[in-house]
Amino acid sequence: MENAQKSGKSTTGTSYDGFTDDERAAMKEHAQELKAVRGGKRKTKADAEAAVLEKIAEMPEEDRVIAERLHAIVKESAPELMPKLWYGMPAYAKDGKVVCFVQAASKFKSRYLTLGFNDSATLDDGTMWPTAFAVRELTPAHEKTIAALVKKVVG
Repeated sequence: MENAQKSGKSTTGTSYDGFTDDERAAMKEHAQELKAVRGGKRKTKADAEAAVLEKIAEMPEEDRVIAERLHAIVKESAPELMPKLWYGMPAYAKDGKVVCFVQAASKFKSRYLTLGFNDSATLDDGTMWPTAFAVRELTPAHEKTIAALVKKVVG
């Protein structure tokens, strides 16, 4: 077994590189997204938004309903953010950097959809603050909180 681990092979003879199939698929999606951008296939904000909406439409209903509402909240709260796909997930960028993203529960077989914020969102609040939220349903209070966070991202 020790030799198998050193060689990158599992004891069943298959290769193991430390990533799950879902993680490898996400990386392949990201590579395709980068090629599409470099190749000029997504030139406008409308094209990028269409790609995000297409990805949301592919989600299972439970994720899709929440993701559609999150997309609307982001669009209403910060229309200047650029929608884009990021590792196969709907995301929103400021000055070319992804500031927030929606990860469907189905993406990595999680219990809940996640709304995440990257460090470029600068949501700094003291010495500790949340950067990801598990979302199982959206209430008016949740929507208000999310809208405030998104507005903070764009200043």
